[in-house]
Amino acid sequence: MLSLLIRPKTGWDPTYIFRYGWLEYTDADGGPEKVCNCSAILQGEREALLQAKLLTITKAFRKSVHIPDEYYINATQDCSKFKLSRKYLLFPLSQEEEDFPLAYSMVVHHKVQNFERLLRAIYTPQNMYCVHVDKKAAASVLSAIKAITSCFPNVFMVSKAVSVVYSAWPRVQADLNCMADLYKASTKWKYFINLCGQDFPLKTNLEIVRALRSLKGGNSLESEKLPREKRWRVTVAHEIVDGKIQLTGRVKQPPPFNLPILSGNAYIVVNRGYIRSVLKDNRILALIEWAKDTYSPDEFLWATIQRIPGVPGSTWPSPKYDMTDINAIARIVKWQWHEGSQGSLEAAYPECQGSHIRAICVYGAGDLQWMLEQHHLFANKFDTDTDPIAVYCLERYLREKALAFPLLH
Repeated sequence: MLSLLIRPKTGWDPTYIFRYGWLEYTDADGGPEKVCNCSAILQGEREALLQAKLLTITKAFRKSVHIPDEYYINATQDCSKFKLSRKYLLFPLSQEEEDFPLAYSMVVHHKVQNFERLLRAIYTPQNMYCVHVDKKAAASVLSAIKAITSCFPNVFMVSKAVSVVYSAWPRVQADLNCMADLYKASTKWKYFINLCGQDFPLKTNLEIVRALRSLKGGNSLESEKLPREKRWRVTVAHEIVDGKIQLTGRVKQPPPFNLPILSGNAYIVVNRGYIRSVLKDNRILALIEWAKDTYSPDEFLWATIQRIPGVPGSTWPSPKYDMTDINAIARIVKWQWHEGSQGSLEAAYPECQGSHIRAICVYGAGDLQWMLEQHHLFANKFDTDTDPIAVYCLERYLREKALAFPLLH
């Protein structure tokens, strides 16, 4: 079996694809989701979508799909068997990908099954992966994720975990700690992408590499004028009390170096030089200190750094360079108040076909066709507990596409 893991030394022989058969996801790998017709779902066929919808609202089906944390703790006792049975890609599928390694930060607090399927979907041996598990996470979550990461030499737990508080500084600190660890761990990676446990890719690793190469050293993240209704977040100091963020009423000093504060979101696609600036540029280190008592700093910090002169891959502060989350390739998220029909001025995307949590769409199988037409590298949110079919069909589609590439070239 191990001979299958050794790729040919001479070029990329198209016949090599026939030795990948064991890496294809088949019905035998699927759980109860395999009753669905994924190709019909991806084409938006009504009957297949209706069948998927009916299944996902059936309690017995949802329960049968769930994999408990203990499974991962036990299955990873034998790492070789775990990686082979779960069909991880243990060699680069092309020279192009091997020559363009990436670094991922993954911030997780629950749903191990979601995390493991995300890791499997983005895993390649040339990339680096730093995993941050919230200090408040259940013991079984931490144990299972530690067990999974221990099976891979290029996947590691963050050196310093924090207790994440929603909309407060620790959410940024979790990513900062992974950035520092990844920067130290390898000098080879070209781009950094941060994820949470409920993200999923919309592109294969090769497609991600090509999208990043086409940026020509630039970064891609939301960065636009801070709306008037969000200014209070950065003008009044906040503090964490009993695990929740609260206003103190104290007015904050203006930002250091009179840096213009821009609006964005937590998820970014940035080059190695941007990360070096975050860790070492005195202007940014001062901004980080200043931002620690703001509200939801992840929604302005990266966006602001992206417009600081001299930061690799940055753009000018002029509003001409503003970039929305729709135009950036980092992440597509459907917010409830931006859903609607194409003719509407408020709508940015069609209505959610799954459910909503905190006004964010948790994608259903009916969202897949639209999603795969977007240029974004990742989408959020997915949940194998509420719509396992969306993840199942997406991971099958991506694996099939990834394995088809060597056959075509």
